[in-house]
Amino acid sequence: MVELSSASLIGTAILTCLFMAWVLGANSNSPPFAPAIGANAISTMRAAFVIGLLAAAGALVQGGSISRTIGADLIDGVTITPLAATAGLLTAATFMAVGIYTRYPIPAAFATTGAMVGVGLSLGGDPAIDTYRRLGTFWLLVPIMSGGLAYMTAIILRRDDVPETIGVPLLAGAVGAIVANVRLGVIPDPAGRGTVARFVARQFGGGPELVGGVDLGTILVTITVGALAFVWIRMRVLDSVERGIRSFLLVLGSIVAFSSGGSQVGLATGPLENLFRTRLGLPGIVLLAIGATGILAGAWMAAPRLLQATSREYAQLGVRRSIAALVPGFVIAQLAIALGIPISLNNIILSGVIGGGLAAGSAGVSRRKIGFTITFWLLTLGSSAVVGYGLYRALALAIGG
Repeated sequence: MVELSSASLIGTAILTCLFMAWVLGANSNSPPFAPAIGANAISTMRAAFVIGLLAAAGALVQGGSISRTIGADLIDGVTITPLAATAGLLTAATFMAVGIYTRYPIPAAFATTGAMVGVGLSLGGDPAIDTYRRLGTFWLLVPIMSGGLAYMTAIILRRDDVPETIGVPLLAGAVGAIVANVRLGVIPDPAGRGTVARFVARQFGGGPELVGGVDLGTILVTITVGALAFVWIRMRVLDSVERGIRSFLLVLGSIVAFSSGGSQVGLATGPLENLFRTRLGLPGIVLLAIGATGILAGAWMAAPRLLQATSREYAQLGVRRSIAALVPGFVIAQLAIALGIPISLNNIILSGVIGGGLAAGSAGVSRRKIGFTITFWLLTLGSSAVVGYGLYRALALAIGG
């Protein structure tokens, strides 16, 4: 048996992290901009360029919470070693590759979670039952939340008594208000709730605290940002309904792409959390920067081909139904980031497409494909744990560690 040095193991783990991030950048960030490409609001190459930048930025400033969940909360009693991290990431990347080959996208969140649970158990750790219960509850609620939000959004856009010069700007205002309260790691905050609204409000004293510890200033800033978004999109829609809707679609896609980076990077960096924080003594932002680099490279190198394929599907949906699918994508992705829960953006978008389709009287998606996809996802969660367990044991035996 050949014993690898500690430095070699660390280098291999980092390279595997980069590869996983590359795969995520190539495959998990296409849905947000596909509707805009299908509506001819942006070219494919420009979309790939923008996606890379936005997803990498989201990874840097929002990826910490999910990275910690993947790296420390899935298994009790043990810490993830570089070899275990390598085994887990290789397992997850392999499952995603199978999904690409079969054209049934496997959720990276399911594959990575299952793989890390498997390697953690193989290390001798104990199941983190409370974490599994929290993740499972959220995952079960995702289709309901996404489909429900998409359905309500589509209803608003389709109502004859709500003109598009009002309905679309109202949606933009709601999105703007939520954006103002998105948590960003680059904003210092003693309470750990660094948001644009809270930061701006603190510059003016904040004001009295109201329900839930939220001060009046934060609420006023939130309303102001929402009102500005409403006015801007309303002006665009009044000038031209179609161009205004396309502008909103483009902005919405940008926000979802940013959220995608924040929600996905932890799947690549989480397994290396213990390595960077404990053994190497490096701050978490360094690890997130590695993940962001991989996502950026994946988006720029491989996303255009997938964007062309997915944009054709979204072109058939139409811009209004695409908006209905992306709004819950943004809302749920940010909620998951705030709670530190790994999610699949494809799962959210698919549920949103179905919910928007129901508002038109038909889901517009093959029931057979939906059933097959859900089965694929459940099998992914269980089988990736088994493969991760076995792969770590095999690697440990092979290198004598």
